[in-house]
Amino acid sequence: MSAPAAHPEGIKLPVVVVAGLHADERRAAVEELAAAAVDAVVLRHDLRDAARGVVHRELRDAGGAFDEDDVPLSNDCPCCALREDLLPRLLEIADEGRYGLAIVELWGGSDPHPAVEVLAEGESQGRRAADAVELAGVVAAVDPNRLIGELSVPDDLAEHGEHTAARDERTRAEALAHQIEYATTLAVPRATTLAVPRATAHAPGLALLRQLHPTARVVRLGTGALTRAALGGFDVAAARDRVNPAIALLPQERDEAGVTTLVWERRRPLHPERLREALELLVPAAQRSRGRFWLANRPDLMLAWDAAGANLAVEECGPWLTTLTDADWECYPPARRAAAALDWHPLHGDRVQQLSFTAEGLDADGITALLDSCLLTDGELAAGETGWKTLPDAFRDLLAPVHRADRPRSRADEPPRR
Repeated sequence: MSAPAAHPEGIKLPVVVVAGLHADERRAAVEELAAAAVDAVVLRHDLRDAARGVVHRELRDAGGAFDEDDVPLSNDCPCCALREDLLPRLLEIADEGRYGLAIVELWGGSDPHPAVEVLAEGESQGRRAADAVELAGVVAAVDPNRLIGELSVPDDLAEHGEHTAARDERTRAEALAHQIEYATTLAVPRATTLAVPRATAHAPGLALLRQLHPTARVVRLGTGALTRAALGGFDVAAARDRVNPAIALLPQERDEAGVTTLVWERRRPLHPERLREALELLVPAAQRSRGRFWLANRPDLMLAWDAAGANLAVEECGPWLTTLTDADWECYPPARRAAAALDWHPLHGDRVQQLSFTAEGLDADGITALLDSCLLTDGELAAGETGWKTLPDAFRDLLAPVHRADRPRSRADEPPRR
């Protein structure tokens, strides 16, 4: 190899992160980005042996692979691998000044969110990543023709060898939905017709893709549009807020190509036992549903609803701000306080039921009626919080800690700073 070029002072190495369960589309996106850039390098960590605690690392450029090695996966933690191996490699490449673009190709089941957080805020040997590299874009490569089917089944990542660690309990549908909703650029096969609505076979899949992430830019592979979109810059803080269940803006109601998004919003609390009984019908009713809600017997606690592939995860998101003292209120991030203040209710404060359901052939009326039946009746509401807390704790087991490998915790659940 020739001697490294001097790295211009103050110039950072642009990095594009490419994720995607659909391997053919992901690899095509990586190759298109690499071919269009001057002096690009691709970094890939293969996690097929992650269950054995081994990660296969590869770096390649136009001349082929030049750095291949096996590195340990410490603590069964894919985020640790990013910090301990990927980040140091990127910092070395930035110091060399040889390459004009670094493309990070993530493993199939990897969530891009923790990778981006590491690249934005990580530190290696006392050096901050943000001082040497900058996020140019985050891409999720996906085939819309497969989307509806794969978001309708509860297959685990581990069943398909796409998990990121031995204890990764996520489903393929969960990983796929999170990849789509986090990225700002969605790369689809060239054969996809983007002019929806049009009577084409892939129209429902494309409509579902757009309804899952209405603000993302959808581009076709092989047209040159990917490079322009992927290098447009990436706002890490905005992306963090976009997927934070405490403040995320849910998709708007829409009906296109047979795919419908319903947004159900109410104020009064949900009866825990009736809602638990309704889950059997609610969860499989949509390819994707998400949002935030509150239970009458847990009036202080914001809960996140995250369902895909007929599988539901319920997680604690910290307190509703209406339950806090003025002093503790000021300790939460401005975005959280602003979201609460803009949607304040005279009786319930910022406590709200906000759930979105997206699916082909969605029974919006049926879902609405079923959810409404789970709300407290006027008589139950009159009992007040003291009475509500005596209701059966039907969600106790769903709130038990589970291992969500490759998923960062929401900043909404951080306790107030003292």
